[in-house]
Amino acid sequence: MITIRNIHKSFSSQTLFEGASLQINEGERFALVGPNGSGKSTLFKMMLREEEVDEGEIQFKKGVVVGYLPQENAPTSERSVIEETLDGVEDYGGRIEAEGKAILMGLGFKVTDFERKVNTLSGGWSMRVAMAKLLLKKPDLLLLDEPTNHLDLDSLLWLQGYLGGYQGAIFVISHDRAFVNTVCNAIISVQEKTLRAYYGDYENFISQRQSEKEKIYSAYRLQQEEIAQMEDFIARNRSRVSTASRVQSMIKRLDKVVRIVLPAEVKTVKIRFPQPNRTGTKVLELRNISKIYNVPDQEPIRVYENFDFELQRGQKMAFVGHNGAGKSTLLKMLAGVIEPDSGERKLGLNVKTGYFSQHREGILDPRKTVLQEAMDNDRMNPELTVRTVLGSFLFPGDNVHKRTDVLSGGEKSRLMLVKLLMDPPNVILMDEPTTHLDMASVDALVAALKEFEGTLCFISHDIYFINALADSVVHIEQGKTTVYPGNYDYFRYRQAQLSEEKAGRKKKEAPGPAPKADNSEWEEKKRLEAEIRKKSRRAETLKKEIAYSRKTVESLAARLSAPEIHSDYAQVKELGDKIAVMEAKIAAFTSELETLESAGEVIGNQ
Repeated sequence: MITIRNIHKSFSSQTLFEGASLQINEGERFALVGPNGSGKSTLFKMMLREEEVDEGEIQFKKGVVVGYLPQENAPTSERSVIEETLDGVEDYGGRIEAEGKAILMGLGFKVTDFERKVNTLSGGWSMRVAMAKLLLKKPDLLLLDEPTNHLDLDSLLWLQGYLGGYQGAIFVISHDRAFVNTVCNAIISVQEKTLRAYYGDYENFISQRQSEKEKIYSAYRLQQEEIAQMEDFIARNRSRVSTASRVQSMIKRLDKVVRIVLPAEVKTVKIRFPQPNRTGTKVLELRNISKIYNVPDQEPIRVYENFDFELQRGQKMAFVGHNGAGKSTLLKMLAGVIEPDSGERKLGLNVKTGYFSQHREGILDPRKTVLQEAMDNDRMNPELTVRTVLGSFLFPGDNVHKRTDVLSGGEKSRLMLVKLLMDPPNVILMDEPTTHLDMASVDALVAALKEFEGTLCFISHDIYFINALADSVVHIEQGKTTVYPGNYDYFRYRQAQLSEEKAGRKKKEAPGPAPKADNSEWEEKKRLEAEIRKKSRRAETLKKEIAYSRKTVESLAARLSAPEIHSDYAQVKELGDKIAVMEAKIAAFTSELETLESAGEVIGNQ
């Protein structure tokens, strides 16, 4: 479909690509990875013909349509959200309009948002409109530059599911490891100015790269030893007449050696949070809190009412919930960034909070330099110490004199982390800390927070980040919180169980082993036979449930495609939600059936 053949690209004295090649076929799903400044976004621009290659060529199969989602700066528009989404779709009817609205709802928009003007939305929501518009057009190849940056967890999970069924090819730049592993089947690495494909998930890529590096370093050491021996022989025997011919032969042999060049070491962020002062057992408490937002021409939004919340020392909590549930509001009240309308916030003994916002505006002073921002605290850190820390966060030399208003998103995130380090709290509250960080920086942040002995609360759409850090998940819904011990995977598992119970199914309980009769082989045999019969009956039930659920999905899909309901947004959403529930059931039933059959635990497989 697209062939990138032997391309070269340089800017001034920096060479990005030198003889790089890649083939993208229909339906392939690639993730493009590489250090900052390695040329990922430039490659996308060359594929979009916004940048010219210096040498080589990029060939497109005739008729191939390429769609591009930039990382930031969605175009503003005076059109409504739905008008902008449908813009450019030729001869759309009720079916296409319904599909556009379904995509918008999947990305977090409410029906009441459809008529809002795009130019009244925040930058993040404008990017969601741009994504909806792109997905509705269904190009042959999607080029997505950090598509998860402006999504919350629910919309990210929806996007993963949508892309899982996408018919075209996908080429994505993303720092979100779980997203990459779910959506893509190969990693394209920008390394040594070329493009190298590694099929499999991101962990497989890391493993293969490490193995390759070890082999290169081993070969380099052996070659250096051989070269040293040859040079030593030449130096010792150069003046001897008896060995002159051997010396000349050795010199020629040395000249022909193709020197192994070690790959350049990629600079990575080094993060280590200083261990904080010990707090009391109870760290933070919100008591009888109420918070209401007044919106012009709308009913007041009651986020919390008579609400209590408590943090204990050493907890690492992830806040999850639907868009607008109140996650950021709760985090800000805990941080003291916003005040509740009523109730009180009580700090525990020796508690000092540090807040990391997903919105850098208002946190970083655009008039200050990087160095000035890093030194702006009560600790009076020596400038040399601050500059050393900034250097480890990839602000070397004169870069510390850059003004914050010219920093990239990733640079602003790293500077916010430096500010935390320069005035270390014992309670860290973070809102989407991984946005704009590359994978290496996310890994460094995870490692540092794992060692942090204080208390951590955070909101993140990065499932890898949540699973790596959270010892509990706080589900926020309708002004109430439910705490689930464990990481995000366990939370999803419990949510699935609760959904099944709510749907009227009994919670599945794994039968414990029946007590053995003393020295009775016959009783044990009968028990095993009864267990096998029970599991066989369960397998038959699962098969029937799967068949029934599939028929139900087909019926719901037929109703969804009926033209007469396309203007009924509520009914479209209701049918879509029912299909999602049934598909989740089919997946759960199928997984359970496969487990039974693969273990040989049903009569038909004995």
